[in-house]
Amino acid sequence: MAGTEAQGNGDDGALLRFPTVRGIGRGRVTAGLVLALLLPPAVELAVTVLNFRNFAMIMLLQLAVAVAVAAIGGLWPAVVAAVLGSFLLNYFSADPVGSLSIADPTTLFTLVVFLAVACGVALAVGLASRRAQEAARSGAEATALSELALRILSSDGSLETFLEKVRGNLGMDAVTLLGSTATAARGAPAEWRVLATAGPNPPVTHAAADHAAVVDPHYTLLLRGGPLSPQHQRMLVAFGAFVVAVRERQQLVKSRRDNIRLSEGNKMRTSILRAVSHDLRTPLAGIKLAVSSLRQEDVTFPREVERELLETIEDYADRLDHLVDNLLDMSRITADAVNPLLSGILWADVLPDALRGVPHERLRNELPPNLPPVQADAGMLERVVANIVENAMKYAPDSDVVLTARTGEGITLGEQPASELRITDHGKGVGHEEVLTMFQPFQRFGDSSAGAPVGGTGTGGGIGLGLAVAKGFSEAMGGRLAAEPTPGGGLTMVVTLPLWAGDPL
Repeated sequence: MAGTEAQGNGDDGALLRFPTVRGIGRGRVTAGLVLALLLPPAVELAVTVLNFRNFAMIMLLQLAVAVAVAAIGGLWPAVVAAVLGSFLLNYFSADPVGSLSIADPTTLFTLVVFLAVACGVALAVGLASRRAQEAARSGAEATALSELALRILSSDGSLETFLEKVRGNLGMDAVTLLGSTATAARGAPAEWRVLATAGPNPPVTHAAADHAAVVDPHYTLLLRGGPLSPQHQRMLVAFGAFVVAVRERQQLVKSRRDNIRLSEGNKMRTSILRAVSHDLRTPLAGIKLAVSSLRQEDVTFPREVERELLETIEDYADRLDHLVDNLLDMSRITADAVNPLLSGILWADVLPDALRGVPHERLRNELPPNLPPVQADAGMLERVVANIVENAMKYAPDSDVVLTARTGEGITLGEQPASELRITDHGKGVGHEEVLTMFQPFQRFGDSSAGAPVGGTGTGGGIGLGLAVAKGFSEAMGGRLAAEPTPGGGLTMVVTLPLWAGDPL
């Protein structure tokens, strides 16, 4: 059976073709018949010229001719060679020579056995040739399907992409995947809905399709287009297995995403409950205690004590405000609801508001003058700087905090030029494992695991959201936040933002 040439250009949308499988065509059958008519007489002529009269050897030579003809032309040319060879053996080699009569019954039996063996060998060779063709054809189909499977698995994994490959490789105009919506009642027809389509005007009902392939009780492929060859019909059955695999893969990915989302939600709720039960109640308890003290009518406090109690109330109120702001910001970041209003901002412009309330005797502002503006949201950038500085003050209490910035060659975000703000402390520093987890929500230095505070308020209190919010806002503005060790000990937080391409405000 003549095949078509395999397509190797890697065009995923081209018609699926199969490698050439050459069988016994008309040319080989014709050549076999010619040899069947020429070789047996040639053998008898050769043995006559050589005066060779060994009947058994001549019979084996004729048998070899029949086998050779079978290998070239198949069954029927080999049968012709066997019959003609037995006739020539009888006439030229069996006594009496030159006559078709047989004097010895043993010779007749030998000729009959020869004819049967020759025909049997021809039949076996012919069957082996056909089996070889079928095996080669199956191998060619398996190779073509394997290559197609690799192209499908390397794609984006969507049903639409898969169906587009089915449509292109089978030469169809349009393909539709139907899925059953629910188990139909006994005796009632199944209800189907369209899951994905490819091509113009795809069929949505069985009546509108030229071909239909029932993948399993839950999925059916509908095709519109020309006729399908037997090979492509077999490929369509394989495509059915692919569609189930792709669909199940999508469902597994979706299930995994849902499980991750549920896990993160549970972790967030657990951490918020812990924060509310301790970190938020602590300042509330301090405020309540200070207010209760001030309201005592039978006690008169000195002005210094009243001032101290009022400062306590204000301090705890600021802490509550900061904690609630971080909780709200983290919820916005988690829900992808952060929409920055980007403009040209100078690093120095955000420092006054960002550092309000920070002990300035521990700050060293070493920002160089005339730095170009960065692309940022002013409010978000203030929160980023404030959270990082607060974290540095908290975990490096005996160290100054140094703010520097730089712009120049090698500072980029992708291919876009950028600028860095570096906030450096000389505290104890952070180990490599802690660096990997310090930006996670509700993670504080010294916690036993990432994800939630563990008992107490840690080294400096708080609910472990400052750096997570800073990282989320930095990335929302198109930048990044990274941590690196400070030479000599400590930690340096690096905020990188792209340079503003327009005019600064």
